[in-house]
Amino acid sequence: MTLPDARGTLTPNRPLADLTWLRVGGPADWLFQPADLPDLVAFLAGLDASVPVFPMGVGSNLIVRDGGLHAVVIRLGRGFNAIRVEGSRVIAGAAALDAHVARRAAEAGVDVTFLRTIPGSIGGAVRMNAGCYGSYVADHLVEAKVVTRAGEVVTLTPDALKFAYRHSVLPEGWVIVEATFEGEAGDPAALEVRMAEQIAKRDATQPTKERSAGSTFRNPAGFSSTGQAGDVHDLKAWKVIEEAGLRGARRGAAQMSEMHPNFLINTGGATAADLEGLGEEVRKKVFQMRGIELEWEIMRVGEPAPGESPQAD
Repeated sequence: MTLPDARGTLTPNRPLADLTWLRVGGPADWLFQPADLPDLVAFLAGLDASVPVFPMGVGSNLIVRDGGLHAVVIRLGRGFNAIRVEGSRVIAGAAALDAHVARRAAEAGVDVTFLRTIPGSIGGAVRMNAGCYGSYVADHLVEAKVVTRAGEVVTLTPDALKFAYRHSVLPEGWVIVEATFEGEAGDPAALEVRMAEQIAKRDATQPTKERSAGSTFRNPAGFSSTGQAGDVHDLKAWKVIEEAGLRGARRGAAQMSEMHPNFLINTGGATAADLEGLGEEVRKKVFQMRGIELEWEIMRVGEPAPGESPQAD
């Protein structure tokens, strides 16, 4: 395969495990780290349209299967992580970390504090309509700047992205490069206190010191926890997993966390097949017991290793 010239870094057969939070996965055919927006635009415009493209953030919500990914994986870096605040609007590059955007906005007196405890980067947050404590990207996004697979820069509105719970609609191979959010005005000190409280609550209830990819399954109720005292847990993913007796369940070195059973963790040396296979076992048992079909929140991509199957036993 002949690739276009680029000023950024192009690496063949690049293992992806060290680029994901779960530390699993085989190689990408190519990894492209563009230098800046013009470099990305020129590369996609010149890349044969038949070549698959997979945009990858910081790998916080991703399982790459052990056989790797037959695609050009695009990972944005320093040329795409700028953050600026203009009045009540926060403009962030897709590679900026969600937590950094929340903090920078708070310093300027703009409230997008819901981003503070969301793992990952802005591109992934927009792609997945990330949210917590009752607030979602869809509630705050003004527009997203995107590069199409053909190398055209377009601006998409929330309506165009068709946001739903943990979901948006974006054509395959399109790359989010920047997002603009609208936030309410707030006192910087008060916003800082709120974020500190959110972090403390998260760390007390989630295995943040483990290798995980955040929530494994979407809540069957169709919304995230509000974090409020009156929150109802009947149709929360963690609750139905616990009721199925799967808190702490293991497959190889993969485990459903003892601390929070909707967190899939790599206890050390797990394969992607271990992790995905355990997730499928959980889905099967919950369906058998409750008639509820859990939907993956973690994205799974790539090919299994030869002879490997991630399906439940």
